[in-house]
Amino acid sequence: MPIRAILFDKDGTLVDFQRTWGPATHAVLTRLSSGDNAIFDRLAAVSLYDAAERKLLPGSPVVIETTYGYGKLWADALDVPLTAEFVDRIDRMFFQTTLDHLTPMGDVKGLLGALAARGLKLGLMTNDADANTRAQMQRLGLDSLLGFIAAYDSGFGAKPAPAPVLAFAAFAKVAPADIAVVGDTAHDLVAARAAGAVAVGVLSGPVPREQLEPHADVLLPSIAELADWLCSAGSKG
Repeated sequence: MPIRAILFDKDGTLVDFQRTWGPATHAVLTRLSSGDNAIFDRLAAVSLYDAAERKLLPGSPVVIETTYGYGKLWADALDVPLTAEFVDRIDRMFFQTTLDHLTPMGDVKGLLGALAARGLKLGLMTNDADANTRAQMQRLGLDSLLGFIAAYDSGFGAKPAPAPVLAFAAFAKVAPADIAVVGDTAHDLVAARAAGAVAVGVLSGPVPREQLEPHADVLLPSIAELADWLCSAGSKG
């Protein structure tokens, strides 16, 4: 069955995860620890964050979870309650730090523009916050190309549940089987398969091949190879 719509993950897929979130996470942890090295180290440890290399390690909750997911670990490390206000504070700190370091995964604007010109419906699914996501997509010039955005707080649910994929199917007016979900984590691919969509893994994020392979219908080095795969899959256009 041809692919008629594509739902992209954001970080590690459209956005270079380590070059964006590596330094951004360092800045946020520095602010949260208020100069206390012991607290910084505790936050880094529960985040699986390598401060020396400014990178998040495979399995990091910051890579795969919503702000509530890793925020719980941070709240415990800081010995403060996990509240909506605390989560909002984290999202607001990441709003600016991710924009400061935002790095696209190659020519994403050109790629998505070419896909949209072929008549494919395009959307985005992320466990980042909605406001942060929209600001980043605007900065990259992708906001006009992505007709649908599902962040963890957009009201469509969060990965790895299939709800965001099903919501995109309803938006695009296509069957889930006509959708390719493209992402760099098992959460993306599990959500795709649970919804009945095609799970396309990319190896451009921090998650190793062996963790993606069991959940992927196809594995690509990055989105740079997506257009060729779509042609072989008989996509629209």
